[in-house]
Amino acid sequence: MNVTGHLDHFLARGISTTITFSPETVLNSSWNTHWTSNAYDNQSSFTYSNYTYDDVTMDYSNDYNPCVYPQHGASFLPGLYALFFILGFLGNVLVLWVILQGVRLRTMTDVCLLNLALADMLLVCSLPFLAHYARNQWVFGDFMCKVVFGAYYIGFYSGIFFITLMSIDRYLAIVLAVYAIKARTRKYGAIAAVVTWIAGFLAAFPEVMFLKVSKSNDKDNCMAVYDGHGWKIFVLFKVNILGLLIPLAIMGFCYTQIVRRLYNAPSSKKQAIRLVLIVVVVFFCCWTPYNIALFHKAALLTEILVASCENSKATTLAIQITETMVYSHCCLNPVLYVFAGQKFRRNLISLIIRSPCSLCQFMKNYLPRDQRVSRTGSGFSQTTSMDDRSNAL
Repeated sequence: MNVTGHLDHFLARGISTTITFSPETVLNSSWNTHWTSNAYDNQSSFTYSNYTYDDVTMDYSNDYNPCVYPQHGASFLPGLYALFFILGFLGNVLVLWVILQGVRLRTMTDVCLLNLALADMLLVCSLPFLAHYARNQWVFGDFMCKVVFGAYYIGFYSGIFFITLMSIDRYLAIVLAVYAIKARTRKYGAIAAVVTWIAGFLAAFPEVMFLKVSKSNDKDNCMAVYDGHGWKIFVLFKVNILGLLIPLAIMGFCYTQIVRRLYNAPSSKKQAIRLVLIVVVVFFCCWTPYNIALFHKAALLTEILVASCENSKATTLAIQITETMVYSHCCLNPVLYVFAGQKFRRNLISLIIRSPCSLCQFMKNYLPRDQRVSRTGSGFSQTTSMDDRSNAL
């Protein structure tokens, strides 16, 4: 019997996709499964969706062996999502607090940092819903399906775009400092932020447009249900291009020029070079594995690679694992882009000292003795001196 499968599965972000393969056997003991048979061509096909699991054993013939999908995601995803939510929420709230209360949006850098934190907050706030969904089914209804995953996708793309914009801003501040003084103002930063948010919304539009709650095996799933293979393949390649290739190319150019400019600088600037390299390496490590997994999935969809039971299981697990690395980047952004700056740390300490809340008073007792003095001033000034630009790095 010639068995041909069409594998339709749900990523942790709610995308329903289909992978075509021809295994000797098709069995799903952990994914929701539907089989249909065509009596005319003696072929069978099945689809599965959601990453919740049902222990169902189906034996169709003695001519093939079972293809079993282990219950990996439901065991580790909820805990990781909860951890990333706590760390990401606290880190980005601190960033928003310091920028709005201490810095007060004086330069383009301030505007970029503020909007990067907002984009990360959109993604981070969807994680509690995803944690519950990973363990069970979608119980929040169709409206919340669109709201939660819509916010996720917009934050997903906008965060990448603001990281790219930060690279351009740093390039202007250090490499083209004299010519960029007038361009790196709050006004132009606000214009760039609006354009970036619009670009993030447009990039997320295909996924948001197809979001809905669908029922499978008496379980509700929140996912983007596409009309045919074309949209599914388009979305996967779109993530590869907009989520990795273009941002990485821009970051690579900008930071290469920055390193060249700072290479012969005094030793105090070597720390800025190391931070630049850390920013690029962390971005590459967090986003590249996920994009490779998506590209492999697209290759299965387009039949560039011959799909099999083992390939489909490995791809599903790889996407789940690497996607958690993407979420971790939201927790690292405050550290990489804000907390590493000396002036930001001084403003944070100043706000802690001046704040009347009991928690801040408790934290003040653990500050270094020489820093228990109220400080004033902006965390990011408009000057383009080498000292201030290196601190912005």
